[in-house]
Amino acid sequence: MEGPSGFGVTRCLQKLSDAEFLKFKELLSKETEEFKIKPIPWNKIEMASRTKLITLMFTHCPGQVWDIVSSLFLQVNRADLSIMAQELRRDKQSSYKEIMKTIFQYIWNGETVIHMKDETYQEIIEMQYKALQEVFHCQVEPVTAVVLGDEADGKTTFLRKAMLDWASGNLWQNRFQYVFFISLITLNNITELSLAELMLAKLSESSETLDKILSDPKRILFILEGLEYLKFDLELRTNLSNDWGKMLPTQIVFSSLLQKVMLPESSLLLELGNPSVPKIYPLLRYPRNIILRGFNDQSKKYYCIYFFKNTQKGLQVFNYLQSIDQLSTICRIPFRCWMICSTLKWQLKRGEGMKLLVGETDSSIYTSFMVSAFRSVYADCPPNQNRARLKTLCTLAAEAMWKQVFVFTSEDLRRNGISESEKAVWLGMNFLQHRGDGCMFYHPLLQSYFAALFYFLRQEKGTPHPVIRSLPQFLKEVYAHGQTQWLMTGTFVFGIATEKVAAMLKPHFGFIPSEEVKQEIFKCFRSLSQAECSEKLMNPQSLFESLDNNGEEGFETQVMDLFEEMTVDIRNVDALTSAANHLLKSQKLKKLHLHIQHKVFSEIYDPEDGDLDFEYNKRCPFMTDFGDGALFHIFLQLPNLKSVNLYGTNLSNDMVESLCSVLKCSTCGVEELLLGKCDISSEACGMIASSLIYRKVKRLSLVENPLKNKGVMLLCEVLKHPSCVLETLMLSRCCLSFIACGHLSEALLCNKKLSLLDLGSNVLKDTGLHILCETLKDPMCTLQELWLSGCFLTSDCCGGISAVLTSNKNLKTLKLGKNNIEEAGIKRLCEALRNPDCKLQCLGLDMNDFKTDCCADLASALTTCKTLTSLNLDWITFDHDGLELLCEALSHKSCNLKVLGLDKSALTEESQMLLQAVGMKKNLDILHCPWVKEESERRGVRLVWNSTN
Repeated sequence: MEGPSGFGVTRCLQKLSDAEFLKFKELLSKETEEFKIKPIPWNKIEMASRTKLITLMFTHCPGQVWDIVSSLFLQVNRADLSIMAQELRRDKQSSYKEIMKTIFQYIWNGETVIHMKDETYQEIIEMQYKALQEVFHCQVEPVTAVVLGDEADGKTTFLRKAMLDWASGNLWQNRFQYVFFISLITLNNITELSLAELMLAKLSESSETLDKILSDPKRILFILEGLEYLKFDLELRTNLSNDWGKMLPTQIVFSSLLQKVMLPESSLLLELGNPSVPKIYPLLRYPRNIILRGFNDQSKKYYCIYFFKNTQKGLQVFNYLQSIDQLSTICRIPFRCWMICSTLKWQLKRGEGMKLLVGETDSSIYTSFMVSAFRSVYADCPPNQNRARLKTLCTLAAEAMWKQVFVFTSEDLRRNGISESEKAVWLGMNFLQHRGDGCMFYHPLLQSYFAALFYFLRQEKGTPHPVIRSLPQFLKEVYAHGQTQWLMTGTFVFGIATEKVAAMLKPHFGFIPSEEVKQEIFKCFRSLSQAECSEKLMNPQSLFESLDNNGEEGFETQVMDLFEEMTVDIRNVDALTSAANHLLKSQKLKKLHLHIQHKVFSEIYDPEDGDLDFEYNKRCPFMTDFGDGALFHIFLQLPNLKSVNLYGTNLSNDMVESLCSVLKCSTCGVEELLLGKCDISSEACGMIASSLIYRKVKRLSLVENPLKNKGVMLLCEVLKHPSCVLETLMLSRCCLSFIACGHLSEALLCNKKLSLLDLGSNVLKDTGLHILCETLKDPMCTLQELWLSGCFLTSDCCGGISAVLTSNKNLKTLKLGKNNIEEAGIKRLCEALRNPDCKLQCLGLDMNDFKTDCCADLASALTTCKTLTSLNLDWITFDHDGLELLCEALSHKSCNLKVLGLDKSALTEESQMLLQAVGMKKNLDILHCPWVKEESERRGVRLVWNSTN
């Protein structure tokens, strides 16, 4: 990390080659007499990096560093750096803002892909720039602003422009006195730091001190670049710190800063790409969004003209790009536009004319760029030599990916076989760029591309790389373990494994084993699709994106047909479009869990959004009216689809009507419909009920919807219909009262198919249960499972329940947990269990208000009831004496219990040992929350969503 005084000098030193830097060191060791400075030991000079060398110089010769480096730059024949050093030089009166202006003007001119005048770029981002001014308008309250956009959409460039304009006096002049630009992409090797240290690293030799700066924190803005590439877990909610001066783990510092624990009065401006939004965005307090849209047609025209520095040639290239819709769309992304313009520039230089062999995928774009760059230097070299050169760069990228680093030292390059001369070539090709003491890939996406290419150039035989793991291991990290930072590398692997890209690479680098890699991909996903496999596909959207980058329809169908069940989370319109396209290719899908966030249905055209709505509609025409439910005609008629789960997806009445119209179609074979937490009204419930007479849907979940008694009444009318084949009906948390029990009782007498009824967490009370019990006692009632957890029941209802248990031989499962059943009620239930006419198999009594006094009754029931195999007593407090009674009964040869719900951790050690002995003796499963998974699956509650709907 750079010291407080050396930031500008290091910017100069990083421009030296390794050979020039060595000569610079040798000359420095001889300069002590001329400048009359304290000698610096040669062993320290020899081993020092560029940053460490500057620290040594400021330590040994404060006040003379700029004179010395300017002189030495001339002696190593780098007059350009001597001039640069003079421009950067500052005395005690130089302000921090002036220093930042010099540094970021240099960065803007030399390290961005925006090859145009400032005022032209300002026109392109006019709307977003205005938002940048307005979002920090308040002079008192701290603000967190987030720049959002697609990958390579110009977010970093936008942040650099903001920093440059502030330093130049054109932005936030009355708002922020100090703006600190922190590039997090360079910090992955640093495990511990302090915020004070980071700030000091940006300050000059001026009189400005940290104490002075921090005396008014509301005048401080932190700009955070590359947050999504930081390898540390920032999703910390504990151990946060407000001590900005203390050395702390890196993730603690930035988690504390993001969550306004450290320097809460300061403001933040940061960038987030799509993969990092779900992880980082929830940590932010009241974030304000600034969304980048990329280039429009006018912006592309400006860009081409400035890139080629020739109006005629720029317009010629622009017209060529516009003549091919595919290229025109690709060039909306600034980095891709730069790559394509660079490719065309090399082609024109070779006299080839403009002939891009660019397909619809990112991989073909990157490959075309890479091949053209290679040919600009190594066109006459044989493929085997080019392959060897390329492999060194790909190995560097793959090793960095597994280490999760982005900045490389000279040793990193040497270790991977990259010589000083080759480094210069990669810099010239814009594969690499200088960064601090070392270098990094020109863009993180380029690193992802070369890391993916490694797996096509690797040697099958020989010693494995000590860091880089196999392709199957990599694929599982991305697609089963959710390593989002590596997703683009995975996407490139899919894209390079095509005949088209292999054909682009073969003439220059030899044979590319695309078919072999495709088979490895297929084998990996076949494993992830297996029900018995412990590793599952974590996020199908990542697979969809990767298949998009492959583009070979046969391979896509082959992979999609591996999956019989899939869970898809739809966060935006693009994700919905992609899911629709890929799910339609699946011929084997039987169960679909689909969650569409409510905001997707509200993404409508806004004049300030430019041509965004047109872009979406062009990609998928049916999306023009998807908000009214037209997408169900796409999804619900998949040939083998039997189960659909839309838990957490808000459905309007119009959408429910559209859904039901599809359910009535002869081509729809859905048998399980899980619509929990979909905001379904009583009216919409009636529509769903009408679809049940078409002899298809057997399992229906409407949990967590405001159906009310009216909705259940409409359902019950259909349940009486002889064509209704419904077997399970889940109605927990549906705002029902005892009135609903009257409608259900009538339906239960007529319906001979329904076997499971879930009424949990409704205010039925004892009155409602008495109504149900009258029906359940009727031998014509065939219901087998009744779930009544959390229905505000008391011991008064247990007489009716006991009568049901001794008269109805069909009822096998009764769940009475989370009620207020006390000792008297438990005694009545145990009497029924001891009756030989009771055929109950599963009883839930968890979270009721009884204790040890009932243990004798329970013990007696356990040894008498021959059918009872599952009993839930979770969340009930038993003393050791009571537990001994239970364990004695559980050990009895007449006890047939197989599952006991009980939290062993809440018991004494003595009681735990007693239970453990019984469990081993009788092969009894003693589980905490034994039915949660089954209940969630039956209800269709998807615990993984974290939905805000």
